[in-house]
Amino acid sequence: MQEGEKIWFDGGLVDWVDAKIHVLSHALHYGSGAFEGIRAYETDRGTGVFHLTEHLERLHRSCEMYFMTVPFSVETLAAAVHETIAANALRSCYVRPLVFRGYKELGVNPLNCPVQVVIAVWPWGAYLGEEALQKGIRGMISSWRRIGPNTIPAAAKASGQYLNSQLAKIEAVKHGYDEAILLNEQGMIADGSGENVFAVHKGRLFTPPTQASCLPGITRASVMRIADLLGYETVERDLTRSDLYFADEVFLTGTAAEVTPVASVDDHEIGAGPITREIQATFFDVVHGRHPLSAEYLEFPVSDRATAS
Repeated sequence: MQEGEKIWFDGGLVDWVDAKIHVLSHALHYGSGAFEGIRAYETDRGTGVFHLTEHLERLHRSCEMYFMTVPFSVETLAAAVHETIAANALRSCYVRPLVFRGYKELGVNPLNCPVQVVIAVWPWGAYLGEEALQKGIRGMISSWRRIGPNTIPAAAKASGQYLNSQLAKIEAVKHGYDEAILLNEQGMIADGSGENVFAVHKGRLFTPPTQASCLPGITRASVMRIADLLGYETVERDLTRSDLYFADEVFLTGTAAEVTPVASVDDHEIGAGPITREIQATFFDVVHGRHPLSAEYLEFPVSDRATAS
């Protein structure tokens, strides 16, 4: 990770090295936090943040699931994101807002602990590697199952539940693969360790429904709309591992992964196909301000919007 200059911490900017918490903070011991992954992209208009408001609204929903009242509104956090990007003089970056329970007392009951908020930004290229965007990644079906909706709510992006993803990712890396794909409790495809999964078959896109314990991804929804504009139908239905093995194309979507082809699953060769490449190219046009959807999907600082109007 490339360190920056400033981090927004509980209402104001502090030096990167001074953004510290107590070792007995509740989140450190019990994973009681929620976060978002957001990307900001350089455009001709300046730095645009992809679906900023939607990400921050989801952050509030995740916190509500765990009875954490976020002490800042979506509008305040959005302004703080732009402020933090500017303070670090970044034209494009990854944005990590984190809401967590801090230091007061320990125990499984977290309700008496303070709720704190940080926003950090830093340069981050292709999550799975620049080569992966072109040639695709090697995926494996993990032996670890995705958390069930009545175990931990998959719709929330909460810190502690990513232990599930860590186990799958570690397993994949130790076996020589780039990424893990998890099945749900019913044995159907759920998610990657940090991405949504799409399969292409005979010109149609297939992706698991959110009921399959996959995160309702913001990039996922954007890609479905892009596909529709390009003339491709997307069908949400349960997928088996063999649906991936025999697919014409498979790709992953997510804030970090963006649109990444899957070259193989469990050593069944698939390759990066033309529909994935068309969707990927359109996605990058959108996030870099070169597409009609850019005006809807990218958010700029209020002063920039006022100047543009």
